[in-house]
Amino acid sequence: MNNNGISNHNRAVPPIEALGDFTTTWRVLPLSALAIVIGIISAYVAVLLLRLIGFCTNLFFYGRLRTDLVSPAGHHLGYAVVLIPVIGGIVVGLMARFGSDRIRGHGIPEAIEAILLRGAKVEPKVALLKPISAAIAIGSGGPFGAEGPIIMTGGAFGSLFAQFFHLTSAERKTLLVAGAAAGMSATFAAPFAAVLLSIELLLFEWKPRSFIPIVFASVTAEAARIHLLGAGPIFPVPAHTVAFSPAILLGCLFTGILAGALSAALTGMVYAVEDAFVHIKRIHWMWWPALGGVAIGIGGLIYPRALGVGYDVIGQVLQGDAPVRLILGVLLVKSVIWAISLGSGTSGGVLAPLLMMGGALGALEATFLPHQGLGFWPLISMGAILGGTMRAPLTGAIFAFELTNDYHSILPLLIACMAAHAFTVLTLKRSILTEKIARHGHHLTREYQVDPLESLAVKDVMRTNITAFPAETTLVELRRLLSRNENGRGQRLYPVISDGNKLVGVFTREDLQAFTADANGNLGENVRLAQLVPREPIVAHPDERLRTVASRMAITGHTRMPVVQQGPQDQLLGMVALQDLLKAREQTFMEEQSRERVLRLRLLPSLRGRRRPPDTAA
Repeated sequence: MNNNGISNHNRAVPPIEALGDFTTTWRVLPLSALAIVIGIISAYVAVLLLRLIGFCTNLFFYGRLRTDLVSPAGHHLGYAVVLIPVIGGIVVGLMARFGSDRIRGHGIPEAIEAILLRGAKVEPKVALLKPISAAIAIGSGGPFGAEGPIIMTGGAFGSLFAQFFHLTSAERKTLLVAGAAAGMSATFAAPFAAVLLSIELLLFEWKPRSFIPIVFASVTAEAARIHLLGAGPIFPVPAHTVAFSPAILLGCLFTGILAGALSAALTGMVYAVEDAFVHIKRIHWMWWPALGGVAIGIGGLIYPRALGVGYDVIGQVLQGDAPVRLILGVLLVKSVIWAISLGSGTSGGVLAPLLMMGGALGALEATFLPHQGLGFWPLISMGAILGGTMRAPLTGAIFAFELTNDYHSILPLLIACMAAHAFTVLTLKRSILTEKIARHGHHLTREYQVDPLESLAVKDVMRTNITAFPAETTLVELRRLLSRNENGRGQRLYPVISDGNKLVGVFTREDLQAFTADANGNLGENVRLAQLVPREPIVAHPDERLRTVASRMAITGHTRMPVVQQGPQDQLLGMVALQDLLKAREQTFMEEQSRERVLRLRLLPSLRGRRRPPDTAA
């Protein structure tokens, strides 16, 4: 063992036959047990938040103490309704200023930042203040959904629960995401979509060690929801027939493109408003949600059903009963007040408003696209705008299916969601979620691929044309060898070997220069390298994966290592350096950038001779 705590070269390296597809260990079982507990807790937290939203809505708009979810549109406040969102904005601003500014926003970006930047650690006060602030913002008329705050709150409780146990940062991340998935599953009765959302937006990996516990948490929360809120779907639709005709499929493609365009417009609108608020220098950000509340109140006067979560509007649109006033009210009023209020930094989610706006767009498209049943095009557009705006096409398709239980719409949903996803990927650098993270100074990539350092072994990139010195070499002989050695001038690490090429140790170039510069002979002319060489060098083995060697280099600080054949003799085979590991990256780059034609079309000799004779009619 060296002084860096890294095992020496005698450590056993598993043969290629022992390497598996995954690195998951038995520790996934106790982690899954913890995830099941978190799933139950998150289900109750989700129900509590829904009840809290209902309580605030009843209190603000109807002056009564009840917890059932109601629409603010039925109020009798008249013009005084403008003041309700302002009051809610003031309360949320005060909570953010004197409580925690991390309660601002729509939940999912905050969960991502906790995962990537804070070791999946969420402060207890955030877990308490986030649901309260979201309930006040939504209950006072905010045009938001409950899902973002529930995802953040469920993740916060998952993180808090994990912090009571002796876990790694990766395991805390798994339990945080498990809580988030469980919260979404309990809210929408959509366990499959909750798992996909975790994979596409929160996990940033595809590993059984995290995937298995999250599935258990999501399914557990769905089972608990059945007893707490009832089974889904929460937006049942009339049964649609199987749609495979070219006209319907082309209509789905068209719907997806329009949904992608609306997604891009909404994303740009939200951050344009945020930029506008940033330029208001004289007003502290604590008061911005109140300014956003003014826009909400005015929008509520113009179209009252734009206030609140709007689940009733989504249900009406999916039933195919969407009058022109509802379509215009959602696309014009709801979208504007949603962008202004979200850009002001208040607390609220984005999923339900996106579903509502996508459904309204689909209702508009249903007036000219081929008829496929009531609510078909609103359903397809609803999933598409979700997949395009959040850059999560699989989540959008499965989420829309689970919300409605309309299995025959899976294929049309997949086409529309992928079209919307393609549109936003090609026209926007970042999604509505990752843009917020980028504005905090952090870049996030969401492309996953097999690590080339994992697929290649040391023997694939090591160098064998190296200079090594016999262990019995004296300093006099060393000076003579170095003076005429040409091959090793670019080499920085020199192995010392004994009989049979057995590795004894290594010297750096600086070590050898110090030996040859010993003009006073302090070391003695006949001293042999075997007497000077440090023992137990840090080495690599030919069958090791490059990722293992890269980790060893990062931990020890050694960027060059001799490669030895593991066994009793430790036979030297070559050398591997950091620049050799970069060859794997270079190979991936060339595969993506280098274009070539592998197959060419060649005419058979019998066909080449059958040329058309020249036209001699002229």
